[in-house]
Amino acid sequence: MALAVGLSDDREAHQHLPVLLPGRVVTVPQRIQRKRAKGWRMPEGAVYVGRPTIFGNPFLVGVTFCGPTIKTLPNVDAVVQQFSHWLSLDTLDHRCWDNLLVVAHVRLKAALAGGALRNRDLACWCPLWQPCHADVLLELANSDVS
Repeated sequence: MALAVGLSDDREAHQHLPVLLPGRVVTVPQRIQRKRAKGWRMPEGAVYVGRPTIFGNPFLVGVTFCGPTIKTLPNVDAVVQQFSHWLSLDTLDHRCWDNLLVVAHVRLKAALAGGALRNRDLACWCPLWQPCHADVLLELANSDVS
């Protein structure tokens, strides 16, 4: 999932990663790290999935949230795992989950079902070497794409 390193214009350097299948080449959407560097622009067609978009991860390191149990997530791995688990649920019981998490869950599941992220590169601020909720979104959005 790494992009070309050391090139001055990421828009020109950015390309989907090719996947070889019998008789054809298919490109695979990937995660892109947003940058504040002068002149950097997000590649055309990429979707920003960070906060405060509907695709943003509502879970934070060190912040306590109310789900079926009250817990604090100690690190990035736990935050991404919680996001993945949260999205894997079909519905959320409003008696167990914070109301904002219930609303965010419904909106995000509807957007994924509608194909909003299918075949799109996803951009977030997380370093590419670090786990990120965008990886979960990429897998879910393209799970039946071959």
